[in-house]
Amino acid sequence: MAVKIRLTRMGAKKKPVYRIVASDSRRPRDGQYIELIGTYNPLTQPATTKINEEVALKWLNNGAEPTDTARNLLSQAGIMKKFAESKASTSTTKPKKEAKPKKTTTKTTKATKTKKEAK
Repeated sequence: MAVKIRLTRMGAKKKPVYRIVASDSRRPRDGQYIELIGTYNPLTQPATTKINEEVALKWLNNGAEPTDTARNLLSQAGIMKKFAESKASTSTTKPKKEAKPKKTTTKTTKATKTKKEAK
């Protein structure tokens, strides 16, 4: 299942308010969603954004892809920066597996055995 972090439109006609949600990408824009992450109100001056940071990071770490608008809102809140830092720190702290040297074995064939025995 491909999960997207995107906006769903709420509010009255000509007065939009958006919810930032984690949703299955196959669902309609205003359809059922998995979890509510936050809200965005573009009508206030300045625009109001409330995002639950823990929930957003949880979904990003689980592989949810934000849409362009959702990515911009998460960046303004500083969540994308924290996600990038956590991703970079986990990749550097993981111990890398060392390559084990291959065992080189010489195969002796039947013909070489008989030559050795003959000598």
